[in-house]
Amino acid sequence: MTSKPQQAQPIGVFDSGIGGLTVVRALVERLPHENLVYFGDTARVPYGPKSPQVVREYAAQDTDFLVSHQVKMIVVACNTVSSVALEVVQKHSKVPVVGVIVPGARAAVSATKKKRIGVIGTVGTIASNAYANAIRQFDASAEVIGQACPLFVPLAEEGWIDHKATEMIAKEYLFPLKLQKIDTLVLGCTHYPILENVIRTVVDGVTLIDSGKATASDVEQVLEEQHLRNPSRLKGNVQFFVSDIPYRFSEIGERFLGHTLGKVRRAEGFF
Repeated sequence: MTSKPQQAQPIGVFDSGIGGLTVVRALVERLPHENLVYFGDTARVPYGPKSPQVVREYAAQDTDFLVSHQVKMIVVACNTVSSVALEVVQKHSKVPVVGVIVPGARAAVSATKKKRIGVIGTVGTIASNAYANAIRQFDASAEVIGQACPLFVPLAEEGWIDHKATEMIAKEYLFPLKLQKIDTLVLGCTHYPILENVIRTVVDGVTLIDSGKATASDVEQVLEEQHLRNPSRLKGNVQFFVSDIPYRFSEIGERFLGHTLGKVRRAEGFF
């Protein structure tokens, strides 16, 4: 592979599957001139219910794949990996690494007025207490209430965005958080922004924090600080790789990215 000048090298992004495309969307909106390489581990999704040891093994392999594409930075667009395996990614790469937990936590602390913050995510993310710990690093007096919402992932992938069933399930999941009188809610899974309108309706008046958008802001800051920003004024190129056949990823991915993905390739030789 021909070496590019470091600033022109792509930003690597990985997730357990398709949800990380909401992070790619936020990155493209904020940094339209950056090149990106996205890897979705569609053969082994979901990571959320798996043990931390297995997630760390997968994270190491995902990182090695991105490193092979000469990335200048890695964005861990998976809340589960960001919760339990961020240090593995840092160890396997010699480039800056940004996860989704710390940016989301920082944004939540900045937004809350009552210091009562809800966090929704997969079973693994909520069980890890990663968001609660990160939020308390920024404000030790903040109250953090977590709620696992595992059914949100298949609903988002099914495209049931304005469906009555989605609203009913959202009411069930979010009722305990409303009882706790939260004023800020972290969407702690990259699938959840797809259901933002339903969630917003159910928790009326609560500020929603999209960790993907917060992460894109942090990525921009790191690029500036480390002089890694691509000086090109051309539209950045985005490459998509998956570990399983790409058909379903391409089909559902349009909903997550907001436009067609173009060519999606299977990652050969790594998994």
